[in-house]
This record gives sequence, structure tokens and C-alpha cells, in this order.
Amino acid sequence: MIRLISRIAFIATLSGSAAFAADDPYLWLEEVQDEKALDWVRDQNAKTFDELRDNDLYKKLYDEAFAILTSDARIPKGSIIGDHFYNFWQDDVHIRGIWRRTSLDDYIAGSPQWETVLDFDALEEAEHENWVYHGYDCLGGDSDHCLMELSHGGKDESVHREFSLTSKTFVEGGFLVPEAKSNVSWAGEDALLVGTDWGDGSLTNSGYALEIRLWKRGTDLHAGKSLFKADVVDTLVAPFVVHNDEQDYSFIVRLFADWNEKQYMRVVDGAAGEPMNWPLRVSFEGILAGRAILALEQDWDVNDTRYKIGDIIASDLDDGDTELVFSPAARQAVTGVATSATSVFVELLDNVKGRLKRIQRSDDGWEAVDIALPDNGVVKLAATSSVRDDAFVSYESSIQPTTMYHVDTDNAVVPVASMAPLYDATDVVIRQEFATSADGESVPYFLIGRKDVLEEGDAPTILYGYGGFSIPILPVYYSDPSRPQHGALAGRMWISRGGVLAIANLRGGGEFGPRWHQSALRENRQRAYDDYFAIAEDLIDTGITTSKKLGALGRSNGGLLLGVALTQRPDLFAALDIGVPLLDMLRYNKLLAGASWMGEYGNPDVPEDREFIEKYSPYQNLDADQEYPKVLFYTSTLDDRVHPGHARKMAAKMADMGHEFFYYENIEGGHGGTANQEQLAMRTALEYAYFVRMLMPTIWDSTSD
Repeated sequence: MIRLISRIAFIATLSGSAAFAADDPYLWLEEVQDEKALDWVRDQNAKTFDELRDNDLYKKLYDEAFAILTSDARIPKGSIIGDHFYNFWQDDVHIRGIWRRTSLDDYIAGSPQWETVLDFDALEEAEHENWVYHGYDCLGGDSDHCLMELSHGGKDESVHREFSLTSKTFVEGGFLVPEAKSNVSWAGEDALLVGTDWGDGSLTNSGYALEIRLWKRGTDLHAGKSLFKADVVDTLVAPFVVHNDEQDYSFIVRLFADWNEKQYMRVVDGAAGEPMNWPLRVSFEGILAGRAILALEQDWDVNDTRYKIGDIIASDLDDGDTELVFSPAARQAVTGVATSATSVFVELLDNVKGRLKRIQRSDDGWEAVDIALPDNGVVKLAATSSVRDDAFVSYESSIQPTTMYHVDTDNAVVPVASMAPLYDATDVVIRQEFATSADGESVPYFLIGRKDVLEEGDAPTILYGYGGFSIPILPVYYSDPSRPQHGALAGRMWISRGGVLAIANLRGGGEFGPRWHQSALRENRQRAYDDYFAIAEDLIDTGITTSKKLGALGRSNGGLLLGVALTQRPDLFAALDIGVPLLDMLRYNKLLAGASWMGEYGNPDVPEDREFIEKYSPYQNLDADQEYPKVLFYTSTLDDRVHPGHARKMAAKMADMGHEFFYYENIEGGHGGTANQEQLAMRTALEYAYFVRMLMPTIWDSTSD
């Protein structure tokens, strides 16, 4: 369920938009695969490569990135299936990756004996398909049945194919859901709950499934029994199954036009029941002892009790009785919840610093115990099982390599694997700072750099930001897929060269729970941008850097953030790396999955919403007479989340205004922008080559022809 919600905002088609704005001369660039548009892309790529990639510095940066992205020092993370630990792994030999397993006992002992279950490089060679691993859904218990989710080139559209864990092969004649934006769950060994593209009129305006059907083995997919059909203006409907209490609980979730509002229905005996009596702004986190574990995103009055936004609640699935499991303090936020056989594990941010609690139910109510982990870092729940009561959890920071810990049933914490350092952080420090935003809100950020560089000041600095969709931005060391702001890559490729990295915790994110997210929605979106500007000004005012040495980094919603920074405060930045961005906010809801984000940004077709959106929409606010830094745009032709037309049109408009820019578009890779580790290393090196060129001219000049 958590994985589903993390992807809900980003699925759509690859066609151009059906609706056109007559006054936009760059609409032709929205036709994704049009040859004229692709010729424009190739021309821009060539110009960028000539200036940023064809030099010795880029080659060094590529080697550094590739070595980190494929290092054997990385910790294998994954999940528990039966008595095995499963992990997806990519390295310099397995470019597309392998899905592998080891016994839990060996993993806990720190001596895994890996057995390959599915080799994606071999699969590509055998089937002549550029398959990209997108995950799996296994039935649970001792079952042999799994569904592998495979994508062509990294798109969000996927194929679901039945796979045997015993034979390690795809099941001949087994379940196969064709390529689409599907959500699929098991309904017993011989049936699936399927939400997919059923044909004409079967998708929401956002491009998601409109209907859930029950598909039984041996029958035609399209002949399945309809269980629920939503409204075309909804975001999506999707099935999911929770295994606990030695049984499977099947549900359908309906996300309304505002994706923050959800409705859950339980599926029993092949039929969907009435909606659960839960508030609309709530997340389903698991089941324990017949009680649904819910994370509240609004206050809730029920059974003469008021629960607060951010609380974790247990709701009895039979009689609806509710109990408070955990209530975070004012500067705390729950960022992850997992259930085991008898426990609820809560991953927590306390003033943006990681904590972990185990919570169990007793005759006296729900009792929480703190799990002893290192302080001042990022704590992540890594794996739990509904039939076990232990857990795996990781700890890291931008300067501290990841350690995986095993938490046993008595809450003893033992390290099972530690990542060797991927860069020399001997003299690198990380500290938390605070800036005051335009409305007086205190906004935290992390500052990472060599001690001597921070003390001297006037340093080339990159400020990373996102500020949306309730996603907390944390100073991680390494996470797949790795990004330039992650500690290992930033440390080796930027900080070791004398640069500083700042990581912003903007409103709109999830660093302080639902309130922090909801405070920057729709008409209040400008707050996230003001937070970002306040941090940039703080970096300058405190002498860490200057506007001539300050760079900005962001992708997706963070790309929109940087587009606003470019058009509202170009005076603050000397370089902006704008990745897979939203930029035309007056048409975003007509491009791909944009309609699913209107709860976040508003509806530009409604005059009241358009009034506040057009004030910040970067594409409409470009000015021919304004001086802008030379930005870097990157996107992906096959991005089926955020339409590549956003970046294409913005760049073309800037060109006609006489503004210079760099532009790179990968022909495959989906919203991630890359399909394998080689492509990711290439783009990461390109991004840091850009920052060195713009912010470290002495180093650039000494390594370039």
C-alpha cells in the first residue's frame, strides 16, 4: 500500500496532449515522438555534450559516479519472503540487475550466500526486450506464487508476469497483465484483483485505472467480474492485500480527484463491501490482530474521541472500535509504519532526526519502546514480516555510511552489515541550521561540507530542495536509485572538490507531518518557494557562499521549485540544475498524469485557482528582458509521469528570448531519467560537470581544453 501511494501521482500515457492552447507557439514540442521534436532534442543534446561532456573532468566525474553506483560496498536492502531475504542488485557486471536471495539466518549473521533468482541482463538477451525491474508482489507465507513487474525502458507502464520462486522461471500459461498503468494484487493462489486499462473509457482523467475486476486463473482477463468502478474525475482505484493474522485481507482504495482524499473498501467473498467508516485523509499502514493501523492526515472525531492529525490509530475491522496507538509531538512526524506478528514499528522524525519505536498492545493499552539507534541521522525501516516479530532497520547520514541493524524480539540491536566509506569524509561535517521564511516560519536545512571550507566561507554551494507531496527530504548517504544530493555521490564528486551541499526541509514536504505538507498546498504554494529563498539568503547572509557561487538542484516537483526560483529570484543563483520538471502550470493538468496533482497545485481551468497558479508558473513568467543564469534542463523522452514537453517548451522559449541554457534529454528511462547504472552515472557526471563549470571556474578551466 505504501509503495502504491508513493507512485500515485505519476502514471499516464505517452501521447501528446489532446487539448491545445492556441496562443502557445511551442506546442509542437509536446508531441513526444514527433520527428521534428526529436530532431530539436538531438540538436540540444549535441550542444550540451560539446560543452559539458567532451573533456577530462567529465570523464573523471563519470568514473567516480559509476564506481559508487556499482560498488560492492553498498548494503543489500530488500524484503522478507518466507525464510529468505530478497534483494535487487546492480553492479558493473549486472548493469540491468539481478533479483537474488539468501537465507534469513545467513543475512542476520552478516554472511549472506546469494542465489540469483532472476537475471535481468540475461532476460534482455533471451527476450530482446529492455526490461527494467519495477518490483514484485508475492502471495505470502510458503506460497511459490509471485508477480514480477517489468517495464520497457523504465516507463511507469509495466507488464505483470507470474513467476515461480521454486523453479526461478516465469510460469508458462500463468497470469500476465499486459503493459499498462496497472495495479495488481493476489486474491488467493488462483485469482488476481486487477486495475488496468480495460479499453476505451476505462481510465480516469489522470490516466489511471477506473475499475477493479476479479480475474480467475484460466479465464480471459477482460471477462473478470467487476468489483468497483470509480468516477472519471477520480485519480485512481487500486487493489491491495495485507497478509497478517495468518490470513489475507483484500481491499480496494479509491483516490478522489484530490489524491490526498481516499476511500477504502474491503473485499470479502469476491465482492467489495461498503466504504470503511474512516476519514478521507488517512493512510492505511497495515493490520495487526484484526485492527487496521491508520495514519491520520486530518483530525478525526469518532466514538466520542478526538484524534489529532498525525496520530496513528488502530481501528477494529469488525466493530469499528478505535484506539490511539501513537501521537507524535509538535516537532515530530511519522514517516514510516510497518507491522510484524505482534508489533507496530514506527519510523519517526524528531526535529528532522531519525528515531524508531516498537509499539505493542497490552491490557493497559498501546505501549511504546524506543529502539536504541545512533543519533542525528536517517533511520529507515528496511524489512518486517507478518509471521515474525523482528525487524531490519538502517541508519545513515550524508557523512555516515549506511549500517543495517537487526532488531530482535527483545529489542536488542545488532549490526548485520556496514557500508564501507564511498568517499573520504574524515574532515566533513554535517549540521542543522534554520532560516526564517517570509511569513516568520522557522525552516530547517542541513549543511554538509569540509570543516575548513565551512569555516572559510565564500564556498561554491548547491542547495537541494523539493517541498511537496508530503515527502521528507533527508540527508541520506546512499539510496537506490541514487541522486546527486545523496551523501556518497555529493561527497566524492562535489564536497571533496571544496564544495558545500545544503538540503532544504521546505513546507509541502513531510518533515513535520501532515500539517507541514498541507500548509503549502494550492493557494499557499508560494510558501514552499519562500522557504527555499529564505534558506538561500541565509547561506549568503551567513557567509557560507555568495549569489555568484550558489547553485540550485531539484527534480520533478523540485524542478518546478527551481523553475520558480529562476523566474522569481534569479539574483540568488548562479546555476540551476532543473530535472524532469513541471514548468507550464497552466497546462500541467492536461499533460499526462497532471490531473492527479490538482489537490497539490489547484486546477488552472478554474478561474480562482488559475489566478494564484499563473503568478508563479515558470513558463508563463519568463521575461525576455531579465538576466538569467545559464541553467541545465534534463528530462526523458519516455517519462510517463511528468511530460517532457515542460522542459522542452521552457528551453525553446528561453532560446527565442535570447537566453542561454544547457539541455539534455535521455531517449529512455521514464521519470527516473535513466534505465540502468551506466545512464545514471552519465547523467550524474553531466550534472556535476555543469556545477563545476558554473561555480568552480578555476577547476573547470584547469581540466578542460
